[in-house]
Amino acid sequence: MVAKKDPPYLRIVAEFRRRIADGELAPGDRLPSTRQIAKEWDVALATATRALTALSQEGLVRARSRVGTVVAAPEPGPARAPRRAIAAPDHELTRERVVRAAVEIADSEGLGAVSMRGVAARLGVATMSPYRYVGSKDELVLLMADAAFGEEHYPAEVPSGWRARLELGARTLWVLYRRHPWLAQYSSLTRPVLLPNLAVHAEWTLSALDGHGLDPTTVFDLHVLLYSYIQGIAVNLEREANAEAVTGLSEDQWMNAQTPALEQLAASGRYPTFSRIIASFDGGYDLHLDELFEFGLRQMLDGLAVLIEGEAAGTRSGAPSGSRVRSPG
Repeated sequence: MVAKKDPPYLRIVAEFRRRIADGELAPGDRLPSTRQIAKEWDVALATATRALTALSQEGLVRARSRVGTVVAAPEPGPARAPRRAIAAPDHELTRERVVRAAVEIADSEGLGAVSMRGVAARLGVATMSPYRYVGSKDELVLLMADAAFGEEHYPAEVPSGWRARLELGARTLWVLYRRHPWLAQYSSLTRPVLLPNLAVHAEWTLSALDGHGLDPTTVFDLHVLLYSYIQGIAVNLEREANAEAVTGLSEDQWMNAQTPALEQLAASGRYPTFSRIIASFDGGYDLHLDELFEFGLRQMLDGLAVLIEGEAAGTRSGAPSGSRVRSPG
């Protein structure tokens, strides 16, 4: 029993502990997000984060990437009394631990849930302790993004051919966005963040495009276009995770709820092509982001092949090389 005078996070912990013990929450069931807990209990996000961290340290819940916090399966053997969360001594903190804790929060709850207080709560240290290693939240997010982009590396032996290299670079970035959906929300195309580990991916793409007779501006435009395509698809990963956390509906459940509106559009007669194509789907249209990514990447590289091969043919025929290709108008 937790008294009213106890810290708010302990009251939250006690309530979820009760729900799990009573079977209201079964193994695999998802707990509310930190945002939802903060709103329901009228507490700060850091307090909600601390409560989930305490439950995790007791072994009652666990974080699942892109899903959130779920009830853990009971451990085999005799039941054990809950363990009290033990704060880590400040001298064991490092910048790497602070950044890693922040990345874990962003992976499970989204970038908006990251705060210095929340990181301190997750690590079980004093609120101001992370500031000894990271000066501000803005600096922390920079370090998080750089660390995330640095998790994948390219082989020392470079694949032969520009297409194989671009495919590897694109899929490597997609893997990182899949692992950390918040990454796609962070960097703006028009105001890029200059991160050392992100520059590694840029270098890989630019070196694949270089040396084929394209002028520097075209090379860089193609690099930006390819990157923006990957980021543009990946943006939907975080948006879907956030929407599911807020509404409690899966993508399929949400789409099923839109059926009346879809039928009304189709029956209006104003969109004949749309209605005909939608009606032709057997069992409905399924949108899979991984398949869409691969389909779009293939089309982009096919188009790029025309450009590069055309440039090479022009060079062989004696036409000026390095000319920039522009669309009509």
